[in-house]
Amino acid sequence: MNAISKLDIDKHFGKVLREYRKKAKITQEDLAEQLGISLKYISRIENGNNGVKTQNLIQYMNILGIPPNDLYGKFMSHPEVKADMDLYRKVSELSDEKKEFVSAIIDLVKDFHE
Repeated sequence: MNAISKLDIDKHFGKVLREYRKKAKITQEDLAEQLGISLKYISRIENGNNGVKTQNLIQYMNILGIPPNDLYGKFMSHPEVKADMDLYRKVSELSDEKKEFVSAIIDLVKDFHE
């Protein structure tokens, strides 16, 4: 596996965080206020010029509804992890009703094999 640089991670995280912020129609100013950090820091994060502290990242994810797979998926290479992420992606695209159905099927399969 190729080495992943901090710059690669910072750039990717910044892009994803910006996309979700815009999708949520939240300004950088509003987000900075909600996170309790400066507007300048938000801008530097979203431009990939700064890393984001873990506690701020978790707050970002909670405020904007960012699934971990969207942040980390690009960097995962383990086959089982990638398969799980692919399954998550497929399920996340379903309606709530279909998600409940898939969940019930999974429960049945788990009970059947135990």
